[in-house]
Amino acid sequence: MSDFKKLEDFDFNGKRVLVRVDLNVPVADGKVTDNTRIVRLGPTMSHIIEHGGTPVLLSHFGRPKGKVNPEFSLRFIVNTIKNAFGQPVEFVETDWSDVSAAKSKLDAGAKGTIYVMENTRFHPGEEANDDELATRMASLGDIYLNDAFSAAHRAHASTAAIAHKLPSGAGRAMETELSALQKGLGQPQKPVIAIVGGAKVSTKIDLLENLVTKVEALVIGGGMANTFLHAQGIDIGKSLCEKDLAETARRIYDKAADANCAIILPIDGVVAWHFEAGAPNRTYGVEAMDQTGMMLDVGDRSIERIKGAIDEAKTLIWNGPLGAFELDPFGKGTIAIAHYAAKRTNDGKLVSVAGGGDTVAALAKAKVVNDFSYVSTAGGAFLEWMEGKPLPGVEALKN
Repeated sequence: MSDFKKLEDFDFNGKRVLVRVDLNVPVADGKVTDNTRIVRLGPTMSHIIEHGGTPVLLSHFGRPKGKVNPEFSLRFIVNTIKNAFGQPVEFVETDWSDVSAAKSKLDAGAKGTIYVMENTRFHPGEEANDDELATRMASLGDIYLNDAFSAAHRAHASTAAIAHKLPSGAGRAMETELSALQKGLGQPQKPVIAIVGGAKVSTKIDLLENLVTKVEALVIGGGMANTFLHAQGIDIGKSLCEKDLAETARRIYDKAADANCAIILPIDGVVAWHFEAGAPNRTYGVEAMDQTGMMLDVGDRSIERIKGAIDEAKTLIWNGPLGAFELDPFGKGTIAIAHYAAKRTNDGKLVSVAGGGDTVAALAKAKVVNDFSYVSTAGGAFLEWMEGKPLPGVEALKN
């Protein structure tokens, strides 16, 4: 984190602080259904206000494709922000082609108020990382903070170009995320074990190829495991499998062998004949699968094997469930391992970092989100970080 300025490095008194946040939260019937990302901004907001600054929030919401679309207005999020921070919050009508009217409103504003600008994606220059748009954005404030790790994998005007226009740093949520990720892969306590699950190998090839060079053990679960089992010549029946990626799986195996990384696959699986909750099921060893069924979860022997691997590790990174956890009873493996990792973490024996939408949902189902060392709500950014790719929104903050 020494590459970045933090909150303590700035004098906020009398300054307007542009804070890139992620207000792209789930909404149903006009109401925010999960305010986790908003609540995590609290420490940054409090610090700025307590030190005499005025926070001005920049965020995208949805995919309006560079056009003004009332359906994607941030006006609807204002009440949720008010409830989260207990501060006066005002929405600022913003024409990103000419910010003079918005600037006048901010100039006339009151201290201690949080201002929310309109959706940055209402202008095509946002996603194009347009320099002129970034200059207009920068004219609204004195300091720029990025507190949206979840948007850091995008090189956009409000995440990348703007950081070069003003004194810039990381907000508290960004700082917390980056320091947790450092403990996960940057400078972890070894040995490190990674759990990677989910449906498809095709979406996680870069991730797997990076991880086998960084970790001591890699557990592969979910539909992805079937592709690896198939590559080893195991008949996995009607299980979800990308048979055309067998060669890729073998290449990843070879790379892991060269790097002394152990790949851990299921040795047994819970098989059902219909993909639905409560479907009749039976556990088979992977070498003796029922060819008419599909594997929807790891079996008890696999669970014990994964627990044993976790026992040998000091750091765990997790992305993706081990089975079809959203359908009972096929979440048993994921939930059992989540509970085990949480216990090891609480006992002080494991640093556990998890992220990605399905992973967060699975940990929430297991009721252990607060028992992990860090759970990232950033989907794409977390994945790209695990893939070892530089994140434009983070790179732009480096001194």
